[in-house]
Amino acid sequence: MERILLTLASAVLTHFGTGLHPVWWLTWLAPLPVLFLARRAGGGTTFAAGTLVWLISQAQMWPYFTGPLEMPPVLAAAFIAVPALCYGLGVLLFRTLIVRGRPLLAASAVPAVWVTTEYVMNLAAPHGAWWNLAYTQADCLPVLQTASVTGVWGITFLLLFVPASIAVLRPRAAVISGVLVAFTLTHGFVRLATPADTGGRKVALIATDDSQDLVRRYGEAVDAAVARGAEIVVLPEKVFKTADLPFARPGAEVVAGIAMETNSAVSYPSGVRYDKHHMIPGLEDRFRPGTGLAFLDGGRLGVIICKDLDFPGLVREYGKAGVTALLAPSWDFDEDAWLHSRMAVVRGVENGLVVARAARGGLLTVSDGRGRIVTERRTGMTGMTTVTATLPREGTATLYTALGDWAAWVAAGLLLLALGASARLPRSPRTVAPSGRDEADEGRAEFS
Repeated sequence: MERILLTLASAVLTHFGTGLHPVWWLTWLAPLPVLFLARRAGGGTTFAAGTLVWLISQAQMWPYFTGPLEMPPVLAAAFIAVPALCYGLGVLLFRTLIVRGRPLLAASAVPAVWVTTEYVMNLAAPHGAWWNLAYTQADCLPVLQTASVTGVWGITFLLLFVPASIAVLRPRAAVISGVLVAFTLTHGFVRLATPADTGGRKVALIATDDSQDLVRRYGEAVDAAVARGAEIVVLPEKVFKTADLPFARPGAEVVAGIAMETNSAVSYPSGVRYDKHHMIPGLEDRFRPGTGLAFLDGGRLGVIICKDLDFPGLVREYGKAGVTALLAPSWDFDEDAWLHSRMAVVRGVENGLVVARAARGGLLTVSDGRGRIVTERRTGMTGMTTVTATLPREGTATLYTALGDWAAWVAAGLLLLALGASARLPRSPRTVAPSGRDEADEGRAEFS
């Protein structure tokens, strides 16, 4: 019964700490019950418990995968089952290293497995870094600043290393974890103490979820925004079906989403065009993917579309090019409005960029290079929704922009080290037995 309760406790905490509307602080606690179970259970039970934690907690995503995203049931099942197996393997590796007297390596193994899994999915799957534990921390700004150094990979590592370091029940692991958290928070608060740069051009985001008489209505909304001082206007993704639009305005650039043979964003009157790189499988197969970047305002502003913001490498290319802000026509599925907007926010923190994202069926969001929400408003079914903000004059260079995914490679190295240790070391007599009884001088040899 105890094992069932511990498994269910982790599953419930993971359910509420992840998903489309996560409670950020629960994410830190979620692994603890199943890791304590792993100290007391056999290998088969440990693997099964870890796998069940993810399966149970992520069942909430099934309606989203098979509904708005229109995933085939087999693919949706794979998107839940494969990470569940990896989660189970991470918990099993934790137990194996505990049994063999390597608690520090055990604490590192859990995040190493998961970060490596996330990174491989980012490289190999068509959704990029779409599903990453780091997004759960989008509302915890001091922690979120870690993305400017390590990308999302460092945040995910922390989210799992901290509870794992507690579960090994060793002072040294707890001290190392505490030092990492202290550095994280110090860096975060120092970075947040820098005031936002608000001396640049004024941007307006405009959207409606209605589909009637859009050229005329958007034209009127653009006129109103320009009359109020907007120099840049961003409209949603795939609103129009032709590039022949009457949106040229003196002294202003209007970026509009157009569905042609490509899924494009075209700016008026300059004619700058960006073609979306990454399509939603099944829903956007008819579009020809783009390959290049697009710039406005002498290279200070970049143009990008919706799902492309799920790919850290693509956004990093804009950061390396020196842009200060990204203009992003987008289209969400209502229920994922918060999560998808926060993925864009995180991309901005990684590269020190403002992100101005105009999403039909979602949120109009402007965030600064620290992830602070400058302005935000949900779109409506009938009337036009408009928000305005001021873009920065200068960008903020980050270590992540310069160094890229180094933290993911460190995690992969730790995983290889953990796997090697689990395969080669003989079982230590100074460890916690699977039954839960502490054997004599448990694990002291590692710290002497």
